[in-house]
Amino acid sequence: LANAITALRFPLAPLCAWSILNDAPTLAAVSFGVAVASDLLDGRVARLRGEVSRLGGLLDHTSDALFVAAGLAALASLGRIPWLLPPLVLLAFIQYALDSRVLAGRKLRTSRIGRLNGIAYFVLLGAPLIRDVLGLSWPAPGLVFALGWLLVASTGISMADRGWAFWLSRRAPASPGG
Repeated sequence: LANAITALRFPLAPLCAWSILNDAPTLAAVSFGVAVASDLLDGRVARLRGEVSRLGGLLDHTSDALFVAAGLAALASLGRIPWLLPPLVLLAFIQYALDSRVLAGRKLRTSRIGRLNGIAYFVLLGAPLIRDVLGLSWPAPGLVFALGWLLVASTGISMADRGWAFWLSRRAPASPGG
């Protein structure tokens, strides 16, 4: 059940992007709201039902990355956020998954800045969607664009930090008996 809830975000990603590109703010905001609700619910359901798994964690993070990258790409194509952010979101996720060695069956290793960036990607996507559907003037388009550049910088810092930690871990001598 938890993985099915998570999987809802996969078809919502192109729907949200299409809605943004085709000036359908209500549909964009609703698809965003359902995606956020599913993200808040899936982990709770997994823990409640004893369904927590590495696959579920990977599925959750993958669906998050694809959802925000698709929505941010739509915003970028309209010039509302920096074009560099959507591919950086995907590259950061790929680095996160590979660095965690998730394909070897290991658990995903989060970092504080990576976790904060993940939340900020959703906020940056949702803020203009909610603003537009409610007909608000805040946050101003210039502020959204500037916050996009801030996320470009923090994503780059996060990727450099994760790369540095990975490089240091490869240079460390093997522990005795291990």
